[in-house]
Formats: sequence, structure tokens, C-alpha cells
Amino acid sequence: QLTLLCEKSGADGITAHLREDARHIQASDIHQIQENIATRLNLEMACTDEMCSFALEIKPKSVCLVPENRQEITTEGGLDAAGQIDRVRKVTDNMNAAGIETSLFIDPELHQIETAAEVGAPCIELHTGAFANNYHQPSAMRTELTKLQAAARFGNELGLTVNAGHGINYINIVEILEIPHLHELNIGHSIMSRAMINGIEEAVSTMRQLMNP
Repeated sequence: QLTLLCEKSGADGITAHLREDARHIQASDIHQIQENIATRLNLEMACTDEMCSFALEIKPKSVCLVPENRQEITTEGGLDAAGQIDRVRKVTDNMNAAGIETSLFIDPELHQIETAAEVGAPCIELHTGAFANNYHQPSAMRTELTKLQAAARFGNELGLTVNAGHGINYINIVEILEIPHLHELNIGHSIMSRAMINGIEEAVSTMRQLMNP
């Protein structure tokens, strides 16, 4: 029901992260989402054989490969694609063969972007967490924003679709829009937090308006 309300209020798709320990969402929930939404499912997942098999079973529109640390509350930091290139390539090849779009959730580092292009991933999602964490320190925030801008330009030059996510909210979205070539933003926590007070319809529609001023 919540995903349908998000779509009704202007969401272009639903992103869900099925962790290996299933502590945020269950496999059965992913099946229900995939069966009922009218837009598209973006499945965030670890770069493992088990999750690859699950993605091939449910066939989401896209997958986003993310790192997982059992001690973290949520995903912190980008995937070290360059450090596990064979594993990332294997998952990406399997997704490409199945017609599932693959995105790599990576820090704004040029060698990670090069790896995404090398393994054949059509998309990257730039990790905006460092920018968000430094938002109230103007100099540090601008440094991180400059990194994101350079990364987005480089990704675009390599022919990659450039997305972004992590820590984006109703305030820092203004600066996020200074990043060029952005195709998609994946925003979760701030929307759900606002929805607790204002309802999911207002939370989604307001963010959509801010994304497309």
C-alpha cells in the first residue's frame, strides 16, 4: 500500500534494499512490491551469488550493487568495485544477459567510475553521504560537492547514466541539483521521516517538486 501511495504522489520508481540478513525488508515483501507497482523496482543488493540468483528470479527493472557491513545501521560508503572487479563483472554480466539494468553504488572516485564502465555496467549511483555529512561545514561541503560534480562529468563522458543517493533531504537537494548530468535520485530516509508528520503523499510530492523546480 505504501509503495502505491508513493507512485500516486509522483515517485518514478521504488527502491528497496534486501540485505543478506533481511533485517530491513523480507524477500516476500520484494515479491509483493514487484507484483503490484505500476512503475519499476530498483533492487539494492550485495554483490553475491545468492542475491544475484534472487534478482534473476524476480527480474526487477534494475539492480544497484552496494556494499554490506553487518555492523552498520544502513549502507555506509560506496562499493569498492575496483577491488573486486571479477565479482562485480560476473554479477553485471548476469544482469545484462537477463535485461536487468545494473548500477554500481560508488564513491565519487574516478577509478571506481572507470571500473563501472570496464565491467559493462550502464549506470552508476554516486554516494552523496560525505557531502550530506559535511553540509553544515560550508568549506568541506563544497569540497565534496566539487568531487561529485567532477565524478558526474566523468561518468557522462564514459557514456554512463549518472544517478545519486544517500543523505539527500529537503534542504540539501538545492546543492545536489548543482551536480550535472543527473538522471535519477534515490531518496529514502528523509522522505519517510517527513511522512511520519505530513503523510507519504505530501512527503513524496514535495520532494518531487524540489527535484524539478
